[in-house]
Amino acid sequence: MHVLKGVNLSIEKGEMVALMGASGSGKSTLLNIIGLLDTFDSGTYELDGLPMHHLEDQQAAIIRNQKIGFVFQSFNLISYKTTLENVALPLLYKGIPRKKRFDMAYEYLDMVGLSEWSSHFPTELSGGQRQRVAIARALITHPDVILADEPTGALDSKMTQDIMQLMKKINREGITMLIVTHEQSVASFADRVVKMRDGELMYSL
Repeated sequence: MHVLKGVNLSIEKGEMVALMGASGSGKSTLLNIIGLLDTFDSGTYELDGLPMHHLEDQQAAIIRNQKIGFVFQSFNLISYKTTLENVALPLLYKGIPRKKRFDMAYEYLDMVGLSEWSSHFPTELSGGQRQRVAIARALITHPDVILADEPTGALDSKMTQDIMQLMKKINREGITMLIVTHEQSVASFADRVVKMRDGELMYSL
């Protein structure tokens, strides 16, 4: 089964692009390929001018850790770790000493307005707070690109606006963003909207 059909998409450095479409249209598959979580059978994909084909798992993991930050609808926080430990986790895989990575994690929690919650666990936070923790975790490795899959899907309309304003602020600092969403209110923050249907890109605005 061909999930993606003749997809041709370029995203410029510093752009915020919204990817919209019905469930099953191929949005998440495309996002996973761009994020090096899934492989593709044919065609080419370049990230920062480098080909991303036939990568070994370890190669893909290194590139993800260096260049890509992920924000998911389900937050994907580790419940038995504090917010500080969750944000610091990506730095563990970079071999950064414990004190330095915790100091950095505290700075990033402060950036998203949650420094006072550094010792709390995810279950003690609201949905919006957990998403801000996830954004801080995505940012701490200084990624070139942030990929967000329905980042506001579990939030109410007020919190959606707050999270998107935060993401737009981060985008203006030069980080490229691709956001999968069903919500027009979320897409309105993007520089460009790309529509998908049945595995094909329909048009972009």
